[in-house]
Amino acid sequence: MSAIEDMDLPTQLRRLGLGPCEAEVYITLLAAGSLTVAALDGRLGRGAGEAARATRRLLRLGLVAHLDSAGDAVSPVEPTIALDQLAHARAAEVQSAHVAALNAFRDFRRSVHSQPTEDLLEVVSGPQVAERIWQVEGAAESEVLRFDSPPYHTAGGPNPIEVRNLERGVAYRVVYSASAVRSTSYYAGNIQPCIAAGERARVLPTVPVKLTVFDRRLAIVSMSSVEAESNDSLLLVRPSSLLSALSGLFETAWRSAYPMHLSGQVPRALRPVQRRILELLGTGVSDETIAELLGVSRRTLSRNLEQLHQLAGSTSRFQLAVHAARSGWI
Repeated sequence: MSAIEDMDLPTQLRRLGLGPCEAEVYITLLAAGSLTVAALDGRLGRGAGEAARATRRLLRLGLVAHLDSAGDAVSPVEPTIALDQLAHARAAEVQSAHVAALNAFRDFRRSVHSQPTEDLLEVVSGPQVAERIWQVEGAAESEVLRFDSPPYHTAGGPNPIEVRNLERGVAYRVVYSASAVRSTSYYAGNIQPCIAAGERARVLPTVPVKLTVFDRRLAIVSMSSVEAESNDSLLLVRPSSLLSALSGLFETAWRSAYPMHLSGQVPRALRPVQRRILELLGTGVSDETIAELLGVSRRTLSRNLEQLHQLAGSTSRFQLAVHAARSGWI
């Protein structure tokens, strides 16, 4: 192996800023001593004119020189000065790249951490609120997370967009407040149809905020009952630490909420009304409200509750709930 090959000279020359063809021409001249451009073309086997272009740059850099006034042949010259110039040029390029990278990172920091508030938050109010809610929900692609409680910008009626989204594979997880479940019309027109369509629903006595998160990339925060009386508006939150915090808040509440739908392990002997009773027992609503939600009399509710107690071997709503949980009914 020659000294030139041992030093991997082509790689070193390219690091200094020579192109592949220029490095090859220079190494060929070091081995041959001197050659005409035509001879270089023949030895390199590259495209016509490539050796000539490489030679012209080597001449400008001072790495080769003409042997005579005719300029037909060139030979390498002592490279100290030329290589020093190349090294300084590369150092200047590296420093320029260093400065450009730092400036780019500073711009990134400003865009992420000092991004104008209007790029992260948007306030929507008045008649545009309901339209914006339907628009955003209709564009959901994979997952919707929701804290559901009154009042409702969409009049608290059915939600056909959610049903269509569920049919096309969008996953919904909803934590309802007890006040939402207690509304007979809302329970019958919105909650039950959505659960039947595949929504995973849970309930808490209250939810910390009115919130819907779409695909983890946009959240809608609405006013509470008290706030809505004086300010009928909502807040759109785009990707930010605030959006991450809201998503985390939902997950924490979801883990502590009580399921509103039954599993596949519920005894087949249970009638549909008894299944609905079990779903509502954990919501914290009264027997009177359950009867109203189901559209049955208190006497019918009592009779079905008694049959559920007999099946579970329980004597109270608490024991019935414990049995349902242990048996995997919910």
